[in-house]
Amino acid sequence: MMDDLDQFDALGLGDLVNRGEIDPAALLDRAIARVEAVNPKINAVVLKHYDEARAQLAAGRPTGPFAGVPFLLKDLNAALAGTVTTDGCRAYSDWTATVDGTLPRRAKAAGLTIFGKTASPEFGLTTTTESLLWGATRNPWNLDRIAGGSSGGAAAAVAARILPMAHASDGGGSIRIPAACCGLFGLKPTRGRVPYGPGAGIGWNGLSTQHAVTISVRDSAALLDALAGPEIGDSVVPPRTEGRYLDAVTRPSGALRIAVVETPASGAPVHPDVREALQDVARLCQSLGHHVEPATLTLNATALGEAMGVGMAVDVASRLERRGAQRGRPVTEDEVEGVTWRLALRGRQVTGQAYANARRTLDEAGVAYAQQFGDYDLVLSPTVAEPPGPLGRLGLSPQDIGDYIRAVGAFSPYTALHNEIGLPAMSVPLFWNAEGLPIGVMFAAPFAREDLLFSLAGQLEAARPWVGRIPPVNAL
Repeated sequence: MMDDLDQFDALGLGDLVNRGEIDPAALLDRAIARVEAVNPKINAVVLKHYDEARAQLAAGRPTGPFAGVPFLLKDLNAALAGTVTTDGCRAYSDWTATVDGTLPRRAKAAGLTIFGKTASPEFGLTTTTESLLWGATRNPWNLDRIAGGSSGGAAAAVAARILPMAHASDGGGSIRIPAACCGLFGLKPTRGRVPYGPGAGIGWNGLSTQHAVTISVRDSAALLDALAGPEIGDSVVPPRTEGRYLDAVTRPSGALRIAVVETPASGAPVHPDVREALQDVARLCQSLGHHVEPATLTLNATALGEAMGVGMAVDVASRLERRGAQRGRPVTEDEVEGVTWRLALRGRQVTGQAYANARRTLDEAGVAYAQQFGDYDLVLSPTVAEPPGPLGRLGLSPQDIGDYIRAVGAFSPYTALHNEIGLPAMSVPLFWNAEGLPIGVMFAAPFAREDLLFSLAGQLEAARPWVGRIPPVNAL
């Protein structure tokens, strides 16, 4: 049976454990063996916590829906007691947590066995997973291409079937972009749905949230059932619809009204493969009985980008200042990447008035978006504007900052909007191009309506299953 587990999702593995058909220690040993065999090719797992995982299992047989299922945290804002979290930054290379954060604690309560952490670019600041600290994470579908960012390590590990799901976070598309690049399902929850932990606040002026990348829709839903809910001190607590998210996956949605937005607010060009994927999925939705019609996004992308940049810059400046205070000496330019340092310098100059104005710009955009799309249940768009491109273009230490900014804007002009206005959105893997690269499409729902996303995702997965599509890295 151990040789036939690639087709099992996390709930399926948990069921095998709960029925006594597989021992959790055997699952852990299998996952570790997969890391050792595949990771040298893709560079997805950068911190190995094998001994901690074995100690977790030795402390008691896991229970819950994911009993004994191996799990990886992202090496960003994920505190696991007694282990290092670097945030992809050399200045944090020895930062060790003293207690578990909220998400790791809730993941363990659901039965998951945490055995390592996956690569992230420094502070999750870009759309590829490349860093001076850890090097480049490679796409399992093509080792010369990016895995997306900033949860590219998580996505590469899951796509390569090291495990069926992994922790991911999203401040501007960092769950959905890697999911699209690696052929996975990736849902960004509503703002405040999954807390970072007591006193952690809301990162990037409220833009950042966390969840997972998965091979199945139902894993994402069941994990959100386990992770969602307020933590002490949370200032944003979205309402929740009745029932479990897992039940929504198989619950009929009725005919949904779906707006299709092809051109991003920035006007960035859209690659022909991406246009083809969008049109293909729109036709699939129609075939499932949904009403689909084209729409135009009219928000001011320049103003939104500026407001987002203010929050990111202040967050980076604050983070570096805190790290300097922790260790008793300031973080210096040679300890961080070029883009990071520029953001920190900018953040130190942002006035309180500018920060408040940025927040107001984002809030006003949320109102405008709700008014424009209030007659629709969901909005369909591409996840990214191009197929996953070559490594080396989107890293945080570019030779030319202008080229870097243009490349990021060209590749990912869609996803940040939903962080800026706090809405849930998902990337769904329904299309592969002629080169064999996955092209994700994205659906966004109204505030707090993850249930609508899961309901449609369940229909799409049943109509066009993707779990059996496994990248060639597994055969290398």
